[in-house]
Amino acid sequence: MRKRFTAIGISLSALTALLLSTPSYAASPTPAAESQRIAKAMMPSYGWSPSSQFGCLVSLWNRVSRWSTTAGTPSGPYGIPRANPGKLMASAGPNWKTNARTQIKWGFGYIKKHYSTPCAAWSHYQSSGRY
Repeated sequence: MRKRFTAIGISLSALTALLLSTPSYAASPTPAAESQRIAKAMMPSYGWSPSSQFGCLVSLWNRVSRWSTTAGTPSGPYGIPRANPGKLMASAGPNWKTNARTQIKWGFGYIKKHYSTPCAAWSHYQSSGRY
């Protein structure tokens, strides 16, 4: 095996260092059900009725992140709403990398600004594969 890697110019120690430096993300510190409870409680403050909009939000964020606060990588699409790059969520709070409430707050602002409602965002996602 050592010969194979050195033949392409990578030593075994360099390959090992590369593999060990690749970021990995732990399971979301907030269970999906808890994140959904938080989101449902926050919806009225954005002018959305949970009875008509929550199902669309659940479908959307199930599809893009499975409600994981650590989905993706911070330098690319990240978190429950899949902000791209993830650091955009810093505008909602300094704990954006792992805090469900902060990520939901940012995601709700994004949805409100670009689609008006979660159902409109979900509809757009279904037709285009993105939101």
